[in-house]
Amino acid sequence: MEKKDNRVWVYILITFSLSWAFEIGVILPRVTADLSDQIIQLLVMGCMFFPALGMLLTRLLTREGFRDMMLRPRFRGSVGKYLLAYFGPGLLTVAGAAVYYLAFPAKLDWSAPYFRQTMEAAGMPYEAQAVPMSMLLAIQAVQAFLLGGIINLVPSLGEEWGWRGYMMPRLLKKMKPVPALLLGGVIWGLWHAPLTIMGHNYGLGYPGYPWTGIAAMCVFCVALGTLLTWLTVKTGSVIPAAIAHGAVNGIAALGSLVSTDGGDPFVGPAPTGILGGLPLLLLAAWALVWFARRKENTEE
Repeated sequence: MEKKDNRVWVYILITFSLSWAFEIGVILPRVTADLSDQIIQLLVMGCMFFPALGMLLTRLLTREGFRDMMLRPRFRGSVGKYLLAYFGPGLLTVAGAAVYYLAFPAKLDWSAPYFRQTMEAAGMPYEAQAVPMSMLLAIQAVQAFLLGGIINLVPSLGEEWGWRGYMMPRLLKKMKPVPALLLGGVIWGLWHAPLTIMGHNYGLGYPGYPWTGIAAMCVFCVALGTLLTWLTVKTGSVIPAAIAHGAVNGIAALGSLVSTDGGDPFVGPAPTGILGGLPLLLLAAWALVWFARRKENTEE
């Protein structure tokens, strides 16, 4: 194997080593019951910059240089893709929540008991608010749709610059698109493993802990990673993928606010669940077919 063919594996090794060392050595000692502490949340956000750091270190160590960084926005001909990146995650999240509540209508409560619990835990009880719950929910929805992609852009770019800007183009050159996308998603999911074990996304104490949580995260990352790679390939830039990633992070919990108990992370209404994530999974399946046909057309 040529040296340049090893670069993607060097990248994965560096990124995993830096990330896992930080998570196990810095975050884990601070964790008591969950990851809700604000300092821990900031540290978890900091982990999102390691994929970009791993990419820069790999380019330095392998003397690859810094061409093809994929940071140019490339708006020309891609405005529709940017709009899709900005608003698509919100639409998919709402659609997935609708699927969940259609399956479990008793879980839907517009008085938002779970939202009330989170407000109470944050020291802002609903009874002290001057606006009705319907207004608070509307504000949350508007903020999630309009601000999620921007507020979370920088940390999301820290991941996307590495995963979609460096790893995926090289995996797509090494193997056929469907295996590359599946492998890339699993790698991304496994990268989350220490945080998943600490309770990130799926909590603690569920059946099969922590392996079912790690497996579920890999499935979610395969689906989301496929769509983010599609955005990157279609635009030639990692910026839309970073926007979409940030939007997902900003709106994922929206459907849970009107649930009776916060839902089930393996089922819904959050997109990490099989029902809450069903629209995402279906769209990702379409993208996998698109990649496969694109490869076939290129070879003809």
